[in-house]
Amino acid sequence: MKKGLQKTDFAELNFVSCGKVRDIYSVRNYLLIVATDRISAFDVVMPNPIPGKGIILNRMSAFWFKKMEDIIGNHLISVDPKDFPEECAPYRDILAGRSMLVKKAAPLPVECIVRGYLSGSGWKDYQRNKTISGIHLPAGLKESSKLPQPIFTPTTKAPTGEHDAAITRHEMEAIVGEELTGKIIKTSLAIYERAAAMAQNAGIIIADTKMEFGMLDNELILIDELLTPDSSRFWPSRDYEEGRPQKSYDKQFLRDYLLSINWNQKPPAPDLPPDIIENTGKKYEEALKRLVR
Repeated sequence: MKKGLQKTDFAELNFVSCGKVRDIYSVRNYLLIVATDRISAFDVVMPNPIPGKGIILNRMSAFWFKKMEDIIGNHLISVDPKDFPEECAPYRDILAGRSMLVKKAAPLPVECIVRGYLSGSGWKDYQRNKTISGIHLPAGLKESSKLPQPIFTPTTKAPTGEHDAAITRHEMEAIVGEELTGKIIKTSLAIYERAAAMAQNAGIIIADTKMEFGMLDNELILIDELLTPDSSRFWPSRDYEEGRPQKSYDKQFLRDYLLSINWNQKPPAPDLPPDIIENTGKKYEEALKRLVR
């Protein structure tokens, strides 16, 4: 099995932060975002990387950023290390395929989730009181049901290792303002609807997806990643059937394994067996093959 990249150590660059997957460096007036092969589940980073995963995430985000440019701008400058400042040159072999040079934006303190289907935490919330993030939904929906229309369900942005908490539109307005909230919702839904239609043609249902926005020169832009298997639920259309969990091209496969061994979902995470690592990687590869053309 190929060796995956679990972390970076670029001594000559200015390290900024380490997320669940991405290592971020400051380079002149830009940020260098490196997608490692780390994988997290239930907000805990696994001890084993998924070889090549970061390259898949990087390529998919770049693809979707380009496809959505007429809806909203983004922070991407280049994914080619040859375009990066010269101080990045010693690390080009590692950066190739898994890095982005991006504009420095001020991230907004909310996660922006659009749901087209009832799954995950949304399904759990619906079972309690037929609402998600304060949005009332019809009675009688089942697990994996298609919603009457896509809905925007924001959450807080918790520190690494902690869980995001669902908030209502009103609560989001209190955090970022009413006007900006309205713009984010309109933009998020437009992105989801376009992506869902494109994915449907590739035999994939996008059940839900998470987006992040930032402000640059008083302008709202997309940042971080977009429509990847880390930030979305991708289901094969041919196997879809409401009323049960779905097969997926994302890390739900890993989550299901962790649930099957009754892990308590707290650090430290268990070592992953080779077959789980390999098959998780195959799910990501299949999503890339189907979506990015």
